[in-house]
Amino acid sequence: MILGLHHAQITIPKGAEEEGKKFYCGILELPEKEKPESLKGRGGFWLVVGDKEVHIGTEDGFDRLKTKAHLAYQVEDISFWRSKLEQNNIQIMEGVPIPGFERFEFRDPFGNRVEMIQEI
Repeated sequence: MILGLHHAQITIPKGAEEEGKKFYCGILELPEKEKPESLKGRGGFWLVVGDKEVHIGTEDGFDRLKTKAHLAYQVEDISFWRSKLEQNNIQIMEGVPIPGFERFEFRDPFGNRVEMIQEI
């Protein structure tokens, strides 16, 4: 029996952890969770998202702009996030409408597709 989702992982280029933390911890305001000692040498970092985790791993040789794979962050004030991202020169892309939700997409500094979604 599957009980739920424990974490999801995305990747950024090797050696880009500081830039990744500036974006995910700074701009998106997600708190970092310390990785277990046994995994620290592998690079990357972990984030807390509500009661779940997002693991930011490192991987080279992958074109993140060519994939539809993404994470969708559920938010309370989508207007706040749209404004904050635009103020940080992040290009907003309008998503296909879904009844009962307001949403938009963008690419992180590494090309990963990200969605912000709010139930209305």
